[in-house]
Amino acid sequence: MNDSIHNSRRRFLVGGAAVVGTGLLAGLTRWLPADAAARPSGPVTIVAFDDHGKRLGKRTVDRVVKTAAQWKAQLTPAQFHILRERGTERPFTGRYYNTPKQHGIYRCQGCGNALYDSATQFHSGTGWPSFYQPIAPENVTEHTDRSFGMTRTEIACTQCNGHLGHKFHDGPKPTGLRYCMDSVALRFIPTGAA
Repeated sequence: MNDSIHNSRRRFLVGGAAVVGTGLLAGLTRWLPADAAARPSGPVTIVAFDDHGKRLGKRTVDRVVKTAAQWKAQLTPAQFHILRERGTERPFTGRYYNTPKQHGIYRCQGCGNALYDSATQFHSGTGWPSFYQPIAPENVTEHTDRSFGMTRTEIACTQCNGHLGHKFHDGPKPTGLRYCMDSVALRFIPTGAA
């Protein structure tokens, strides 16, 4: 009977430690920066655009994968926080929350991938640049984001996996979508077209 109690206690302690360890690991990975998780690698397919907004067609390119130190050397602290740590800039503080006065395209600050055409940008009143669709669906990827006690659709750059913002279902026609992006993650390139 003594051995039976000892073995039951041992199984309970080992099982409990395994459950606690699994819970800690799952919880910890949720709070790690995006770069700390397994980085996707390998080729990706995007639609290339020149700086005049001309569609050049689908291209298979290598995914941009860098260490945190390499990203920090390339990006400003604010860009690193948004793109690599999945941060969010305060509303009405970004340079692109108002629609531009001239036509252009928005590229990723991390890798230069074309993301949005200013013709699809609208004033949402949220304080972040908003678009009703990406320049090409292949150029952005969607991930489920369960941070802050809610479920949202995170939008990331397909080529470098940089966090860009979130997608909501309260946008204008024709899509009814609002791609709410962080200005810091974007670089506006005027195309000269009206």
